[in-house]
Amino acid sequence: MTTEALLQPASFSGDLIRPGDPGYDEARAVFNGMIDRRPRLIGRCRTAEDVAALVVLGREHGLPLSVYGGGHGVTGAAVAESGVCIDMRGMKGITVDAGSGIVRAEAGLTWGEFDTATQEHGLAVTGGRISSTGVAGLALGSGSGWLERKFGFTCDNLVKAEVVTADGRQVIASAEENDDLFWGLRGGGGNFGIVTAFHFQAHRVGPVVLGGMLVFPPQMGRDLVRFWRDFMLAAPDEVGSALAFITAPPLDFVPKHVQGTPVIGVVLCYSGPVEEGEKVLAPLRQFGPPPLDLVQPMPYTAVQQLLDAANPKGLQNYWTADFLSELPDDAIGLMVDRGTQPVSPFTQIILFPGGGAISRVPEDATAFGQRTAPFNLHYLSMWPDPADNEKNIAYTKEFAAALKPWATGRAYLNFLGEEGQERVISAFGPEKYRRLQQIKDRWDPENIFHNNQNIRPTKQQG
Repeated sequence: MTTEALLQPASFSGDLIRPGDPGYDEARAVFNGMIDRRPRLIGRCRTAEDVAALVVLGREHGLPLSVYGGGHGVTGAAVAESGVCIDMRGMKGITVDAGSGIVRAEAGLTWGEFDTATQEHGLAVTGGRISSTGVAGLALGSGSGWLERKFGFTCDNLVKAEVVTADGRQVIASAEENDDLFWGLRGGGGNFGIVTAFHFQAHRVGPVVLGGMLVFPPQMGRDLVRFWRDFMLAAPDEVGSALAFITAPPLDFVPKHVQGTPVIGVVLCYSGPVEEGEKVLAPLRQFGPPPLDLVQPMPYTAVQQLLDAANPKGLQNYWTADFLSELPDDAIGLMVDRGTQPVSPFTQIILFPGGGAISRVPEDATAFGQRTAPFNLHYLSMWPDPADNEKNIAYTKEFAAALKPWATGRAYLNFLGEEGQERVISAFGPEKYRRLQQIKDRWDPENIFHNNQNIRPTKQQG
């Protein structure tokens, strides 16, 4: 009998997948094609009891644990080399209380699945901008999405969590129970336990919203970014937006002479009435005007899928991010010059506006470490050929370095790659990081949940 075969949880209702089993390679694959890790055991869980059994198994054998929700994180933390992968993709239960707006969502759901279920009731929670993103990882990392300026981050809408702890217990985290754990889960990542189900407060949205994309040529870049900057700084909360440096895809709605060329897209989602949105968004749609205006009334679920085609699973990915304290003309010039000269046609540089509801939540209310920055800049370098790794990574690092003079020093956790412990500390800020360490000391003092943007217990710091 092989060593792997001896890895058997005491009780398990799901499927166990080991190296050599059918489906093993598919089960261990994540969004980032750079990641090629081989866990010793993948446990496809059906229940919270299954999750707890794998936690106990990993501890007993001294094996690293990883948690697979959606597998979308660029670090590939969903799989650990020679470890036990706690695979929750089979946990898809979701219940929606249409009266109260409370949604209970199990941790294997993607945002596409979540949105489909909640939109049946005209409800939504701020969720991922790629529909294949997992609910769990996004929510625990705070959760940015098109609705954040109206309803706050995903974590701001979390009212309760069902958690498996490092010692295999099942507990509730909320404002009333284990409130320290609840605070840490809202933006602190998967450092303190495995959330098997999330309870969110949903809001009235859709089913039809005004959304889509405006597409501009590079030569309009400086004027466009300045106009968008000023528009968003004064925009009402209902305006969700992003400014994206992309390469025009070879799709039918894109003029053939534009396909394959760098362009600047303005993504829009107005979460209020469509008629109201037509008036509010008119200045942006009239600026230039844009050669391509794809903004129209559409299902909210369609807005949530706007970027799906541009983010296929399996490409090489290198990401980083920064919050910006301001966006002066000098920064705009650098951004436009570099953003319109990508190394790869798959690369996207995306600028998100702050403000609105996310800025009105008190800084100490959740673990998330940045509330007041006016802009959030995400560098997503993507390319198909591993032979091109060096030049694509260099492009991203040089781009990010050029804009560091305007960075706050903080960063949105879900947008970061493997950038070292100091980057994690700076993402939260030293005071908040120390508070998170205290929570870590109580709930995971041995740091068994370390395959993440890790908050080390105090005995492991340094």
